[in-house]
Amino acid sequence: MMEKMIFGRYLPLQSAVHQLDPRAKLLFIFGFVIVVFLANNALSYAVLAAFTFVLIYLSKINIRFLFAGLKPVIWLIAFTFLLHIFLTKEGDLLVEVGFLKVYEGGVRQGAFISLRFLLLIFVTSLLTLTTSPISITDGLESLLNPFKKLKLPVHELALMMSISLRFIPTLMDETDKIMKAQMARGADFSSGPIKDRIKAVVPLLIPLFVSAFKRAEELAVAMEARGYRGGEGRTKYRLLHWKWKDTVALSLLFVLAAVLWRLRS
Repeated sequence: MMEKMIFGRYLPLQSAVHQLDPRAKLLFIFGFVIVVFLANNALSYAVLAAFTFVLIYLSKINIRFLFAGLKPVIWLIAFTFLLHIFLTKEGDLLVEVGFLKVYEGGVRQGAFISLRFLLLIFVTSLLTLTTSPISITDGLESLLNPFKKLKLPVHELALMMSISLRFIPTLMDETDKIMKAQMARGADFSSGPIKDRIKAVVPLLIPLFVSAFKRAEELAVAMEARGYRGGEGRTKYRLLHWKWKDTVALSLLFVLAAVLWRLRS
């Protein structure tokens, strides 16, 4: 399961994307989530897909690794595609089977929305795959620093997000171990009716929650033993430095937005 997990996992490679400032990557991700909605036709989605795959190439992450990590959410993408096919009544009628009617607009809209969902997963996954959790914490804290004037606990919020990202692959690994232990005792998670599969998952959740609470308590004790008292008065061992390549990366996002706006139908 860990080999297929991409969200929350960090791959320490040497690439142009890895070397970017975490603040630039966070701003890029937030901007991309907005820019992706500018695409509304086949040509604009082709440009968006090409831009995404160039990013993946620059990150030196194997594309097969990313596609393997899609397996947990592939059913959601397929469901979204089918939902638009059968509920969108636009364009020419392509297929009619009983009360089910498939229109050309439904197929087009389903393909576009599914592709948008796929590209968003790829780009957002690049953030955690190319940035260590501590760097994400420092970058997020730096971006939210102006909100300290509003008495917002910026450091604590950034730390909570970093710990959450760090614990996702840990919990997935723990789930994998518990599933193998349960299967060795005769549990079956892959066959039988849906009702029986749901019942088989219940004994899996109890030890998982117990393990999660135990890890959280151990982490709290370790932080307290090391004198952690929040972000007030803390200094940083690693300092963030904004470079020209970070400005170029954000400029490319504005160029992409302009191109997609120009190609909108």
